[in-house]
Amino acid sequence: MSNETNLPSEIRHELHDLRKEWCWFLFLGIGLIVLGLVALGSSFITSLAVIVFFGLLMVVGGAAQIASAFWAGRWSGMVLHLLMGIFYAVVGMLMIDAPIEALQAVTLLIAAFLLVGGLFRIVAALTIRFPAWGWQMLSGAISVLLGLMINKGWPDNSLFIIGMFLGIELIFAGWYWVMLSIGIRSLPESPAA
Repeated sequence: MSNETNLPSEIRHELHDLRKEWCWFLFLGIGLIVLGLVALGSSFITSLAVIVFFGLLMVVGGAAQIASAFWAGRWSGMVLHLLMGIFYAVVGMLMIDAPIEALQAVTLLIAAFLLVGGLFRIVAALTIRFPAWGWQMLSGAISVLLGLMINKGWPDNSLFIIGMFLGIELIFAGWYWVMLSIGIRSLPESPAA
């Protein structure tokens, strides 16, 4: 690491303590890359698994909120918490019961978030013009383009888009851990004071 001398001494010592464990970071990175490739290779099954898991989380969260509403007893927010818990549980059960339709709805929601978020980033970059505003504008343009592509292919692409996004995220996260392990391993044996 060429910038090691610019780091505070506490961070340099922590990095050198991590040097002994660099191989665990490497294994984590390789494992995430493999999982990402599997997710990309079976993006339909991955998408279904994500939606069903998310539905299960909503059911459990809804049940916990219902239980906490009754556990807290009489208070002004009890009815609101009870209704929110019922809503979470019902939506979670619907997602588990009809995962294809849930995939379509979530995919359309992702397209909307990408479009709106990308447009906001473009407008902010053009109006504020802060340092390196061009990168934010490019990021916004890519988000808008992805949102339009997802929307144009909807509902057919909803069967694989979530699994594909998860696979790409896992690959990039794994690559980060691999590169971190290589960087940590390349540190000198003893920290500079």
